[in-house]
Amino acid sequence: MDTETSSVKMFFFPFVGGGHQIPMVDTARVFASHGVTSTILTTPSNVHHFQNSITRDQTSGLPITIHLLTEQSPITDTDMTAGPMVDTSSLLEPLTQYLVDHRPDCVVVDMFHRWAGDLLHELGIPRIVFTGNGCFPRCIVDNMRKHDVLQNLSSDSEPFLVPGLPHRVELTRSQIPIFMRNISQGPDRLKQLEEKSLGTVINSFYGLEPDYADYVRNELGNKAWLVGPVSLCNRTVEDKTERGKKPTIDEQSCLNWLNSKKPNSVVYLSFGSFAGMAEKQLKEIAYGLEASDQSFIWVVGKILNSSENGSENWLPDGFEQRMKEQGKGLILRGWVPQILILEHEAVGGFVTHCGWNSTVEGVCAGVPMITWPLTAEQFLNEKLITEVLRVGVQVGSKEWGSWEGERKEVVGREKVEVAVKKVMVKSEEVEEMRRRVREIAGSARKAVEEGGTSYGDVDALIQELKARRLASHV
Repeated sequence: MDTETSSVKMFFFPFVGGGHQIPMVDTARVFASHGVTSTILTTPSNVHHFQNSITRDQTSGLPITIHLLTEQSPITDTDMTAGPMVDTSSLLEPLTQYLVDHRPDCVVVDMFHRWAGDLLHELGIPRIVFTGNGCFPRCIVDNMRKHDVLQNLSSDSEPFLVPGLPHRVELTRSQIPIFMRNISQGPDRLKQLEEKSLGTVINSFYGLEPDYADYVRNELGNKAWLVGPVSLCNRTVEDKTERGKKPTIDEQSCLNWLNSKKPNSVVYLSFGSFAGMAEKQLKEIAYGLEASDQSFIWVVGKILNSSENGSENWLPDGFEQRMKEQGKGLILRGWVPQILILEHEAVGGFVTHCGWNSTVEGVCAGVPMITWPLTAEQFLNEKLITEVLRVGVQVGSKEWGSWEGERKEVVGREKVEVAVKKVMVKSEEVEEMRRRVREIAGSARKAVEEGGTSYGDVDALIQELKARRLASHV
């Protein structure tokens, strides 16, 4: 094999949860579009979520394949709602065998495959970490650790300033993940993951968070390639419709409903694929939406502790029927084609849990956001959206919780109504917000085109892998 001219061979090993799997699969497709021979390593129970889009890529000539790793014991959480603690170590043996037989130039591995880093180190295969997050939360965590800001707080609700950042960012302990509240005592797990790796690929783009991309590279000294927004590799209606998995609704009827609405007149609500909300909280959302008098599409996700008589009990009496008859609201359950909905001109606001994928997709669609963080690093992303980029408003969620835990605090209907109206009712402030987010959306599209920053980072990583391969053959 001519080591200089043959294609770089990269393996991508995504986690089973949708929030990590979807962008990793898109990342593999991005690298394939640059000529890399990309192989996605997954399980038989997981492959149907993205098989069709990969088949379409292959038909169009992209060098991308899927290799199935058979679990020694089945991984049950493969419905796109898997939490970060799902154990995937039953894939150790089949992965080891495949890597021994087919050595790639590197493996891009999700941070939640906690065991995989040691294996790749033992086999001497270069590893690149995929975290599923942007640069901004990483900088916050580093400065919280460095300055030990949680030490002398009198309560969980006392605000503290995160020092050392390019922007003023204030948080409370209640918004920080529980496992980070003794941040000075525990090890920096991400730093440990990165120590033996070539660096990190990040689903972000320089124009979105330039100060924080520079911080990660210069202050943290990490090699980081910003290769996103990777969702923009989905260019066809089919790819956008089936991204993640096939929708549980007929996307055409959803789009037809949107077609009947005026531009920027519909608010879209979705809280992601894996955190749940209690019935009493969902009821407050329903009342708040009705009071706001705005048209809406509401994707109802997991319902925590739902009553035995069925999951519709939380709805106020006659609410769904009323909304239907008035043509005011569409309540959807299950998986929806989020990108297609966000890109529709009728959608003028996005109530979001601030998961990183949704944050980037909202920005790419040029839609202002109403932020309602729940778990993970979502409270940190909220600060980026509302205070750094200034393209959203906060609904007033204050309490970090685990993805399957009920929150003590309920965000009341009045707060929901006020936040929705702030973004959906025309004003100078909201027009300025729309202008800013549309500008960022334009910057996102430029980033992934030839000559753009993300396009350049993809090529830079490919060149680095080629150089490493040549060096190893000298």
